[in-house]
Amino acid sequence: MENIRALVVDDTIVYRKIVGDVLREIPGVEVVGTANNGKIALSKIASLKPDLISLDIEMPEVNGIEVLQTLKDQPDPPVVIMLSTLTQQGSEMTIKALELGAFDFVAKPSEGKMAENMQKVKEAILPIIDTLKRQKRTRLKIRDKAKARPLTTKNIVNKPPLSATKKTIARSKSEIIGIGISTGGPNALTKMIPLLPADLKAPVLIVQHMPPLFTASLASSLNNKSKLEVKEAENGDTIAPGKILIAPGGKQMKIIAGADGITRKIKITDDPPENSCKPSVDYLFRSIAQHYVGRATGVIMTGMGSDGSKGLVQMKNNGSIVIAQDEETCTVYGMPKEPVESGTADIVAPLGKIAEEIIKTIIL
Repeated sequence: MENIRALVVDDTIVYRKIVGDVLREIPGVEVVGTANNGKIALSKIASLKPDLISLDIEMPEVNGIEVLQTLKDQPDPPVVIMLSTLTQQGSEMTIKALELGAFDFVAKPSEGKMAENMQKVKEAILPIIDTLKRQKRTRLKIRDKAKARPLTTKNIVNKPPLSATKKTIARSKSEIIGIGISTGGPNALTKMIPLLPADLKAPVLIVQHMPPLFTASLASSLNNKSKLEVKEAENGDTIAPGKILIAPGGKQMKIIAGADGITRKIKITDDPPENSCKPSVDYLFRSIAQHYVGRATGVIMTGMGSDGSKGLVQMKNNGSIVIAQDEETCTVYGMPKEPVESGTADIVAPLGKIAEEIIKTIIL
């Protein structure tokens, strides 16, 4: 397989060196050029045809957002990894970049020695590069095969999950929706959440893998686009129909019973990461399985890794309906893969039809 050709774009020489050196150390990656602003970057993209760009957001002349806006209209654009500062403004701009189609982002270390910062950037970039390599190998394998089947919703209820219990639990309409999502999430949620109606008769709880600050910016951005209220969840929030709550970055989110024994509330904890994730989808889904037996919907969407798979099995065993995003519309077909292949998923749907499938489970 040919090397992944990378272009490093940043207005600071320090980060051009850090990111460039990190990429050069990774087998199968070739740094073909650098640029110190977006205008030069666009020129080099046209001439060098990189597969991958590391892109700073705040740059003179043409910034990273403007570069992305130009690239999204081009056929077969390069994969873009954003370099983001861990600030409120940086998180807002990063969410905008991800909504425009950036693959993922890496936080710029704000302090420390050069060697320490290189190690932090390397640890963040390596999983992304590994995913891109796998995707490239997959594309090479299927390039000469027949055209992909059309994007249609597929019902696979006749294939039970391997670890499902034998007992049958009565199923009624869903009173809660749980969504797990990671890489490619902001872009996918920006397309899916506005399709949910203003009179949705169930709350929606979302775990999007992100650090602190970024989840608040994501919630704010989605709230501006949605017919429903979207906010970052806070400890003690009451779970109510028509509300969309996003787990705060760097914390875990679960459901607990209210003092009256009827209402359900949000509990934000500092429990350890699960599947190297905090927030973790499995952590949330377990509590949904416990508190909403036979009346919940679990949705697993684009993302790296397998967080959510175990929680979905528990939800399924407790009578939930499981919806998975299909491979063709995922940025990364990681998190939905095992639930689909094991049969845990009842419905496999393209991104554009997930909202429709969610609604069906609420109005059974």
